[in-house]
Amino acid sequence: MNRSPLRSCLLASTLAVSTALAQMSGPPPAAPAPTPTTDAERHRLDVLERKIESLMWSDQVGDIARIDTVRYTSKPNRTKNPTGQGAGNPLIIPAYTFVPKSLGDKKAPLIIFVHQGIHAQFDTMDAHIVRELIAQGYVIVAPDYRGSTGYGAGFYNQIDYGGTEIDDTYEGRNWAIENMPNVDPERVGIIGWSHGGYHALLNIFRWPDAYKVAYAGVPVSDLVQRMGYKTQSYRDTFASFIGKQASEDPMEYRRRSPVYHADKLATPLLIHANTNDEDVNVMEVEHLITALRAAGKKFDYKIYEDAPGGHVFNRLDTKLAKESRQEIYTFLAGYLKPGT
Repeated sequence: MNRSPLRSCLLASTLAVSTALAQMSGPPPAAPAPTPTTDAERHRLDVLERKIESLMWSDQVGDIARIDTVRYTSKPNRTKNPTGQGAGNPLIIPAYTFVPKSLGDKKAPLIIFVHQGIHAQFDTMDAHIVRELIAQGYVIVAPDYRGSTGYGAGFYNQIDYGGTEIDDTYEGRNWAIENMPNVDPERVGIIGWSHGGYHALLNIFRWPDAYKVAYAGVPVSDLVQRMGYKTQSYRDTFASFIGKQASEDPMEYRRRSPVYHADKLATPLLIHANTNDEDVNVMEVEHLITALRAAGKKFDYKIYEDAPGGHVFNRLDTKLAKESRQEIYTFLAGYLKPGT
């Protein structure tokens, strides 16, 4: 998980203050405090980071949006003891909500904005994109689906790559329709980059009537192919997510891959990819495009040639990135009609 310089600075400052206070309250330590190495220490830092992120969201977009953190339920949690107390209970999913202050009591289209990363969280690296969407009149819900960081080890270890984590995003959409008075239930879109794009694709393939439009930026598209070009340590990480190596159960990896569900597309879709993407190799997205074409599906896409920035090329502050995002906004607006 990548941390912004400001966030890293805040974390470092907080740790430094904690260390100084500890030194003031007792004898000085024999040596500097070691860098956190245990899972418990890392999760404590992740929780702290999330709290800092919440403050940063208020600072970054609080002038134009009402921001809230909410919790809703999704598919049951996983447990080692299926007959134990609480086994089978729905998992509680946290999410951020952003409502333009300019809306008043009016209805507006909803964007489900799915964060990138696997063990990550909805963070302010995308604050400029949130501001751009809010300025257009969108309500935004951003789920921190199971496996996200900042909610402790129990939530982190619930990760179910391509499984119930997709339900978590979908249930965020359902929660918003039922509970947010500003949301127009007939105008709902979903967007995401990387793993967020993967979520967007699987959502529209599984629930084609739930969304009016979708955008998938540099999306993970084919897990079988992905395991072929990644390292063994990466494959081992995915085996811990899914339960087996791709070589042991390729059909399970196929089942969790958007490319093999291309025939289910019924939602207007825009896809962006970049030939020099250092994370999602462009051949994954090209395979998805080929599958959609073979299924006779109508969709829009653009593959950028060596766009500066690689995997995050259109989430930067460059002229090209802003022009690319405008392509996204024009596409979304054609179906969601913000401002009306």
